[in-house]
Parts: sequence; structure tokens; C-alpha cells
Amino acid sequence: MGITAMNHFTVLTHDLDATVKFYGMFGLNPGWRPPFGFPGAWLYSGDTAILHVIKKDTLTEKDGVLDHMAFSAVDLPAVAARLTAAGHEYELRRLAGGGIWQLFTRDPAGAKVEFDFAENEPAPPGWAG
Repeated sequence: MGITAMNHFTVLTHDLDATVKFYGMFGLNPGWRPPFGFPGAWLYSGDTAILHVIKKDTLTEKDGVLDHMAFSAVDLPAVAARLTAAGHEYELRRLAGGGIWQLFTRDPAGAKVEFDFAENEPAPPGWAG
């Protein structure tokens, strides 16, 4: 008995609309969510809710810390362009020894988000890594 798969991540945010819009740029769409009695959203990839977002105006020491979440992704140039167009900074690098692309950014609440792309993806225009 033990862990068999990742079910979902939950992020806390002070701006629910901005956070839902941020993840929507990458194909995660709001869907059904139980009536919990507090504001939030469940964001889906296809039929699977993989990111839960909870609106919380104040964080306490008991809220915990998440270093980052990582998503497998496709179309590196398009993802980089969406981030740039929306005014989000990012860091891009190639993984040493494997060659996969790793793009790091932050969502509107400050959570670090990693997008991993196959090594054969083209670099975004102007990248001079």
C-alpha cells in the first residue's frame, strides 16, 4: 500500500480570478467543484481536475509551503509567447545531461510553476541560452 499517482495540487491565492486566468493560458479550464462554502476553483486538463485553487486573503504558518509544481507541456515557443504577452517573466534552461527544456515562472499568488518540454522542442525566438 502506498502512493500510486499524483492526484492534484492545491494552491492558495489572494486573487482567484487572476490565478484561474493564468492557468487558463496553458489549457487548464475551470470545471465542477463541490460546494465547499469558501471561494475556489478546480482546474481541469480534459476530464481530470489536476489543480485546485483556494482564495485565501491571509496565510498563516499552518498553511504550509509548496516549493514548486511541474507540468509536462508542449509547444515551448507558444508558452513563452503567452507568458511574455501577459507580462509574466520566466527563466528558461536546458536540463544538464538530458537536454529537456525547463521553463520556470510564478503564478499571480507567487507559486513557482515549472513547465517541462521535450528536448527536441525548438527554442523560443530570441533565446540566447
